[in-house]
Amino acid sequence: MWGILRYHFEYTHLNAHVVFFLSHFSDWHNVLKLGYDVRNREFPSWMIKLLKEGCGISNPESVLPSKVISPGEPFGVLSSIVATRYGLSPNCLVVGGTTDSNAAFFAAAGAQPEFGTAVTSLGSTLAMKQLSKTFVEDASRGVYSHRFPRFGNNSGEDQQDGEAWLIGGASNVGCAILRQEDFSDDELVSLSAEIDPKSDSSLSYYPLMKKGERFPVADSAKEPVLDPKPDSRQDYLHGILQGISDVEREGFKVLGDLGASPDRPNVVLTCGGGSKNDMWIRMRERRLKDICNEHVEVKRAINTEASYGAALLAAASFDT
Repeated sequence: MWGILRYHFEYTHLNAHVVFFLSHFSDWHNVLKLGYDVRNREFPSWMIKLLKEGCGISNPESVLPSKVISPGEPFGVLSSIVATRYGLSPNCLVVGGTTDSNAAFFAAAGAQPEFGTAVTSLGSTLAMKQLSKTFVEDASRGVYSHRFPRFGNNSGEDQQDGEAWLIGGASNVGCAILRQEDFSDDELVSLSAEIDPKSDSSLSYYPLMKKGERFPVADSAKEPVLDPKPDSRQDYLHGILQGISDVEREGFKVLGDLGASPDRPNVVLTCGGGSKNDMWIRMRERRLKDICNEHVEVKRAINTEASYGAALLAAASFDT
């Protein structure tokens, strides 16, 4: 999603100028894994040197975006050719886009959340993001930071030059293990209703589907732990859900230990299929309170669609 209202066009349909305009602009989020230095807001000198000397590209800008802007920042209006062809207003602005996972964060938390707001996605895997005043990064733990766009209403004197960072990582544990272990939808509902979220399971699981973990530690040799397996399906489900919850808790602890500010989330909004399980939400909140000094609320996100988050991002550009 290089730009909201960005389209893909063939050279046969548009002149080269319009194609150049759309393909040489990007945003902080989409170029992070292209090697962009999000702290200094530039491509690093070593990368430019490598392209020139190692790859024989005399003009690195021919293969890199010539301009990188904040997500949500307007960078121009649609070409008159594009506007006419698709029946859009010639005054329609194109603004910087974001990634799908970050758009989902905007959908859940809004475009101007408070520091300490976190979003956990309980899908086939577990993904976590927290809004921090500080940059956090540690490849050995699978932790990275996206520069968060700043709008007029969420700046403050306690921030470092108005900076904000969306920090987090993604674990390989998640709800996919429930299908692997043959839990049906009906079984998940009925068994969850019988689990007391205030009680601990005696089982200590690390519910990976296969070997390898990304976060809160990057370890390609990490083995699944799903033994011993009890006779009771309820006890087995309790142990698995607790194991995933503990990975989430460790993830937030790692972010704090690496320098997140605040060092613990104050609210965790939940999306993904696992957000439908009210018992699990209460279990996770109780276990997170062990590291958050009771000051954390875990609840289901109202909005989770990435498209909704992209729309919020575009609208926020005009609310400064």
